[in-house]
This record gives sequence, C-alpha cells and structure tokens, in this order.
Amino acid sequence: MAGRREAPLMRGGGASGQPLSRGSRIGAAVAVGVTLGCVCAFIYPDGLISRSPDSVIHWPSKVDLVACETPKEVANVKSQLASLERKNAEFRKQIDELSMKLQMAGHGKNQAMYSAGPFGTVKALRTNPTVMPDDSINPRLAKILEQVAVKKELIVAVANSNVKETLAMWFTNIKRVGISNYLVVALDDNVEDFCKSKEVPVYRRDPDEGIDSIGKTGGNHAVSALKFRILREFLQLGYSVLLSDIDIMFFQNPFDHLYRDSDIESMSDGHNNMTAYGFNDVFDEPSMGWARYAHTMRIWVYNSGFFFIRPTIPSIELLDRVARRLSREPKSWDQAVFNEELFFPSHPGYEGLHASKRTMDIYLFMNSKVLFKTVRKDAQLRKLKPVIVHLNYHPDKEARMKAVIEFYVNGKQNALEHFPDGSE
Repeated sequence: MAGRREAPLMRGGGASGQPLSRGSRIGAAVAVGVTLGCVCAFIYPDGLISRSPDSVIHWPSKVDLVACETPKEVANVKSQLASLERKNAEFRKQIDELSMKLQMAGHGKNQAMYSAGPFGTVKALRTNPTVMPDDSINPRLAKILEQVAVKKELIVAVANSNVKETLAMWFTNIKRVGISNYLVVALDDNVEDFCKSKEVPVYRRDPDEGIDSIGKTGGNHAVSALKFRILREFLQLGYSVLLSDIDIMFFQNPFDHLYRDSDIESMSDGHNNMTAYGFNDVFDEPSMGWARYAHTMRIWVYNSGFFFIRPTIPSIELLDRVARRLSREPKSWDQAVFNEELFFPSHPGYEGLHASKRTMDIYLFMNSKVLFKTVRKDAQLRKLKPVIVHLNYHPDKEARMKAVIEFYVNGKQNALEHFPDGSE
C-alpha cells in the first residue's frame, strides 16, 4: 500500500531537504505569531476595528434625556410616530387583503390538516369567511352604503308604487324604533321621489330592462323574486343585509338579536317549536308489516321575506341559484325555490349548496300565524315584546298592521281580538 502523502507545508524545509522535527515546527509557529502580534499592536494601537467616539454605546443619564427633549425634538418624534402608525395601518390592511385573497384562492381545497381533540370537544367551523369587497362593482351604491350602513350591516327593502301606503307604515316604524341603517331600493321614479320627500334613504338602480319591466308593474311575488338579483351587489361590496318585506312591523332593533354565525339567518313560517325548528315525523305504511314505520325529518320553510345574509361565497351562490331558477321557471314561487336550494342535499345528478343556516327565534321574529293563533290567546306570551311581526299569513295586511301597532306600541289590549285566526 502506498504511504500517506504529507501536505506541502509538512514536507522537508531547509537546504538539506531533511524534515524539521516536531518541536522545531511548533517553535517556529509561536515565533511567527508573536512577531505578527507585536507588529499589529504597534500599527493599530486602538485595535484592528477603529471606532469613533460617537459609535461607542452610551446610555444617557436622566440629565441627558431632559436636555434633549426640546419642543422641536418632541414634535419631530411625535410626527415620526404618527407616520409609522399610518404605515403600520396600511401594512395591516395589506395583510388583511392578502389573507382574504389566500382564503379565496383556497376555497374548496384542503389547505390544512387538523387533528381532532378529546371526545366531546370537537366542533366544526360554522362561519364562512366574508368575500373581499369590490367597490368597482357599483361605485355609486358603494358610496350610499358607506353612509347608511352601521358596522357593514343594513336593512334593505325592495318596493314599487303599488305598495306605497304599506311602505310608509314600514319606514315609519323603523324610524320610531330608532334604526338608522336601512335603505329602500326603489323600482320606479315614484317611489324614489316619495322616499326622498320623507327623508328615507333610497337607492334607484341603474336602468336594467330585465328588472325594470317587472319592478314597475309587478305584483308582490314578482317583485319579491327580484331581490335575489338585486342583493348580489350588496354582498359583493362586502355588506351584510337584513332583507325585509314591507309588511313587517319593527318593535326592537333586530341587529341586537342576531347571532351572525351562519351564512343565512332566517325567520320561519313555523308556528311552534316543532314546525319551526324541525321534528321527527313517523310515516306509517301498514302494508310493510314489521317495517311499516318510516322516520322522516320535517321542518317548515324559511320565510324569504325576512332573512339576514352575510357576504360569503355560499350566500352569493344561493342568490345566483335562486335567480337562475326563477328566470328559467317564471311560474315558480321564490320562497319555495329559496328553501329548495338551501335545504336539498347533494345526490346523484345534483350538487347541493354548502351553506350554514340558523332559524330565528319564532317569538322574537314572529310571523302572523304565531301571533294570531297562539300569542294573543296566551297571558304570558302577550307580555313578550317581539323584535318584528311579519304579516305574512294574512291578506288584510294594513288593517292587521295597524292593530299590531295599537297592541304593542299604544298598549291597547283588545286591539287584536276582533280578527279571526286565519283569513276569511
């Protein structure tokens, strides 16, 4: 085997070519090191890295601080702090926008892995992130909403001239309660002028033949169907909307009674806890013998005339689905389509909507069946003050609306007695 080759510095030195001893090599290295150290000490008495007196770390005394705090310097420091705070706010805004874009980009994809906690502690996400506002969708509406909305929330009603008297009762009650964040979407010039004369916030959409032709002459159901197209812009601008029909009386501020934990929060057409919140309905088919009983789940529909909708992707998809179906199926009832799209699950040939939903308290957000069939006949329930009453079950709306005001606002205890439970 070949012997180990020595590095060049370890090979023989000297004229004779004989290798130096180990002790000689160490001694030579020490001598060189000492010599270099002496030379550096002589040339650089302050060290190899020179420092000016100003660069020395100096902890100012209390006297130094007081001396430096002249009014001009203090003002300069405050100005710098204000500038930094503005920049910090801009950075925070950019971070929020980038985070929202990241959420939007990852929508529908599994971006993270989660581990399950202990038994009984696991809860799924209930609140979808809101969309990133886009003022370019409708700059004029964006300016109106900026003035009217409170905390990016507002009540919205859609109306034409056919319901002017009912509309007047609607916004009069809203004003009485002290609600300021509400807006009427006028479907014709007459309603727009009427609202302006009463100092009611109003928005007249830009001309749209598809909407204007229905808005000017359509009945209740036709006008009601338009709201699903109209509300889309509100959500795209980043606002949560409490959609309200105009046959609704307000007695408290509804924004004090919302949970805001779902895409859709809606009042129910149910008239008791079972029908409003769901129940197990057993279907009996005797011919099946042992398997004659089949369990079914039932719930009465959400009312499409009063619901709170957050600006999320599932919410916008719901509006698109309903508007698309109503345009293809003109004879369909918007409330039926609204509930079908909201509740029907995915199945072969159909992809359901993945939207979270919450049913409102039926005694706070009360329909007129609950009021006239149950509440007015119960001594304890009569003492409750609802947030709203929706006259959705009865065609004699104006007469009953006036009676409801007499009962809840003016305290007239027999104001509701002469009405039948249902319609005649």
